[in-house]
Amino acid sequence: MCGIVAYIGYKQAHPILIKGLQRLEYRGYDSAGISLLNGKINTFKTRGKVSKLEKFIEGKQLDGQVGIAHTRWATHGEPNKINAHPHFSQSKSISIIHNGIIENYSVLKEELKNRGYVFESDTDTEVLANLIEDIRIKEGVLLDEALRIALSQVIGAYAIVILSEDHPNTLLAARKGSPLVIGIGTDDFYVASDATPIIEYTKNVVYLEDEEIAVLTRGEELKIRTVKNKDKTPYVQELEWNLSELEKGGYDHFMLKEINEQPNSIRDSLRGRVNSLTGHVSLGGIIDYEPKLLNAKRIIIIACGTSWHAGLVAEYMIEDIARIPVEVEYASEFRYRNPIITEDDVVIAISQSGETADTLAAIELAKNKGATILGICNVVGSSIARASHAGSYTHAGPEIGVASTKAFTAQVTVLAILALRLAQLKGTIPQTRFMQLLLALESIPEKVEYVLANNGTTEIIAEKYKNVNNFLYLGRGYNFPVALEGALKLKEISYIHAEGYPAAEMKHGPIALIDENMPVVFIAPHLGIYEKVVSNIQEVKARKGKVIAIVTEGDTVIKNIADYVIEIPKTEEFLIPILATIPLQKLAYHMAVLRGCNVDMPRNLAKSVTVE
Repeated sequence: MCGIVAYIGYKQAHPILIKGLQRLEYRGYDSAGISLLNGKINTFKTRGKVSKLEKFIEGKQLDGQVGIAHTRWATHGEPNKINAHPHFSQSKSISIIHNGIIENYSVLKEELKNRGYVFESDTDTEVLANLIEDIRIKEGVLLDEALRIALSQVIGAYAIVILSEDHPNTLLAARKGSPLVIGIGTDDFYVASDATPIIEYTKNVVYLEDEEIAVLTRGEELKIRTVKNKDKTPYVQELEWNLSELEKGGYDHFMLKEINEQPNSIRDSLRGRVNSLTGHVSLGGIIDYEPKLLNAKRIIIIACGTSWHAGLVAEYMIEDIARIPVEVEYASEFRYRNPIITEDDVVIAISQSGETADTLAAIELAKNKGATILGICNVVGSSIARASHAGSYTHAGPEIGVASTKAFTAQVTVLAILALRLAQLKGTIPQTRFMQLLLALESIPEKVEYVLANNGTTEIIAEKYKNVNNFLYLGRGYNFPVALEGALKLKEISYIHAEGYPAAEMKHGPIALIDENMPVVFIAPHLGIYEKVVSNIQEVKARKGKVIAIVTEGDTVIKNIADYVIEIPKTEEFLIPILATIPLQKLAYHMAVLRGCNVDMPRNLAKSVTVE
């Protein structure tokens, strides 16, 4: 949640900061603000998106080679100008931007009020700014030491950057539980919540670890020490992304671009991991943990949102062909129900960003109980990647649209590779069957291309049902998670209430909702329990419901029953979720566009949920 960007060097800061905010706006867009240091700190803040901030600062004094900026997803305090970041300390000599939540802020705030501090906002961030200032004055220490002492007193998560009039050549940055990346230029430094604002200027980055404080001083090398006052040597990594991946590339929306990138993103997920000619299948990052997986009494998958749906698909895959028990848990609930975890369990954490706070907290719980943790993430160097014992990257490339698309299909692809590798090692399926599945997986990118080139029906359906209030998505077996994912996409970006449900469970309640105004989407390929799904469709039609069906190419039975059909190529059942999800992504997209919704930045949502 929220986007942080900062700069110190010898260039004008404000163009860098504004462009950085634009790249980070997918993380939050309730308000935006910027502080620039040029003798004194000049701060400008607005409610709403970065574009409003741009208009607001036109004609203002924007000189300065040091600055910080923030785009907010509101946690403490309503989204208005007063609560927007940056926040000042009471003396106005310190300006701070902050992601995360200071859980004990109310106690600290009361203490500071008793010492004469007056607060302008409702945020926990202003409390932190005044706490740092109070320690600096009371203890007579330098700002970096005051920050270290302050952070030892706070409870919660934070990523912060501090600007000070008294230290015009220095920025301070720190993190715990919320990501922060430092870009190292030739004679300057960049700080951001992720690498997207940095890649344009340098590929050399340092990912701060929890409870690390960075001192960025012009003309000096980066210095890092911990909250416990231990010096650390920065570990510099090279970014693999290209700047072109962060641009829309002629598309109207990032989401549409990312939907259409899926043939290539899936190829990148498969590259070097699958070869049907040789029978090779492996995930290099987890080779050393294959014995642990093979001997695991169970695999526990933890995730949130779309990643949780990918985990559900993996449950079907792994249990089906590798015969290992799998449980899929919401990370946000897992840690609060006192789960039974042993050293014989393997926990797989799935996250696009690798920064999901709930998932990170669940990982720590499982690690403390002795479980082996494997991470599946998209962002290299992310917190989950570092917190896991091992894992694999999906290699989907940057995903800017808040509603996840290519990240989901990349996750399912990597999980399919894992399932096949475990089945191969365990010998749970015949070699001929293994080769069939391997070949089918290798051919998926071409079939995705076909789906994308032949789904004009989704626009027609969207036009027909753009004004309805409710949708129902139904699937059985492998297709049940697809129903959940399809419903989530529609909710996220079109603001239409949608519910995903097992098709067989429809008659145990949801069928009461069906009438002539209720569109029902069936994921109904000609595989598995096809006849039963046909029966479910008949039940809907008998109650005048409108049926939209995802069917296997050439299907005639459902085509004669349904109001609309969307065809996908024939493939193996365990790969249907990849193909069937794509038309549902397109349907949600077209619905959102026709309803005038902000596709890439849906209301109340942010790309990376770094608060619990």
